Amino acid sequence: MPTRASHLTRAAAGLAVLALVGCASDDPGTDDTSSSSTSSSTPSSTSAEDTTSATSSSAATSSPSSSARSTAAPADGPEASACVEQVRDAMTPTQQAGQLLMAAMQPGPATTLDGPIGAQGLGSMLYLGGWQESATVAAASKHLQDVSPTVDGTKVGMLVAADQEGGEVQQLTGSGFTSMPTGLEQAQDPDLRASAKGWGTELKQAGVNVNLAPTADTVPSEIGTANEPIGKWGRQYGSTPQAASKGAVAFGQGMQDAGVEPTVKHFPGLGRITGNTDLRDTGITDSTMTRDDAHLTPFADSIEAGTKIVMVGSAHYSKIDGETPALFSRKIVDGMLRDDLGFDGVVITDDVGAAKAVAATPVGERATRFISGGDIVLTAEPAQVPTMVSAIEAKAKGDAAFGKQVTASVTRVLTLKEDMGLLRCG
Repeated sequence: MPTRASHLTRAAAGLAVLALVGCASDDPGTDDTSSSSTSSSTPSSTSAEDTTSATSSSAATSSPSSSARSTAAPADGPEASACVEQVRDAMTPTQQAGQLLMAAMQPGPATTLDGPIGAQGLGSMLYLGGWQESATVAAASKHLQDVSPTVDGTKVGMLVAADQEGGEVQQLTGSGFTSMPTGLEQAQDPDLRASAKGWGTELKQAGVNVNLAPTADTVPSEIGTANEPIGKWGRQYGSTPQAASKGAVAFGQGMQDAGVEPTVKHFPGLGRITGNTDLRDTGITDSTMTRDDAHLTPFADSIEAGTKIVMVGSAHYSKIDGETPALFSRKIVDGMLRDDLGFDGVVITDDVGAAKAVAATPVGERATRFISGGDIVLTAEPAQVPTMVSAIEAKAKGDAAFGKQVTASVTRVLTLKEDMGLLRCG
């Protein structure tokens, strides 16, 4: 795996040129129960002037190449504990494929996902559509953990996620959940880490163990609200990589303090596009981003600070991989995120279930193309789970190299679950 130093050499030689989920309505005031705003969806908030200029030691003023990052996993695949290996190897091909999917669950009966959990081994879920009241969410979370599979005598718990970012991107509201400010407003909080710990504690009490936040996108001041997915709603922590980094790191650490895993998004950054990848397939190309771009700093700093989950967006980066959506790009997922930044944790997609940016790609192929480098495919449409699982199984059976990718991804997901106390052997 290349080190940061070797990447710098490659960049110097001129080889460094190579965007929640969501299905939102254009009207943030619309209560769309079939597809509500999540990660890169259209929320609504009041924009604020970014006055944050102070930086933490991790939020370097240079590009992420300015400091050494953690080394990635061995070339033959991620390391695994005996427990992870035992459970992984005892899983059926269907159960392994199911561990690589996250499906949304709309407000209603807690049993909605029982079918895909039982039949396809679904390993992760996301609360979507605007859930109300902590007690309701807690009961649903308990049910999900109760029906999660037991493999070779070991319970394999669920990743139970919410999109609890702040502003209008807050899927859980009502009693037990604080109304969170936007990213720009959070950036003015002198103790954001403590505030995030409080919001994370609310999630933990509701049985949520993963938050699809923080946003690490940098929206330049000259673009501002013209940036539909982020800037229009004040979701960013600032207009510079240093401000974005400071906010993202503090929010993520606060979530971890509360026992909730944050998800840094939307790699490699949505701040310089104009269109929303959930709603359109135009205006979603960043023609500026390079492999050593300063806008990668918030992601690099979050990884250095200990984040275990990174979300990759579906925007295009023409200087890196033409018009290939980031989440399908090996140059971006493997080359930039895993090799350059040394990230060996779990990589998840922004929504591929209803997003316009990937609508032209067949459902099954959306899963297999991502798992060629990433780990968990997020779909806002749970009816797509059987198709995706079948596609993963079929390709793994007929393609040895892809089969190794599946094994590596399942290993990373189960390792994360073990670290979170969701997988305990013996």
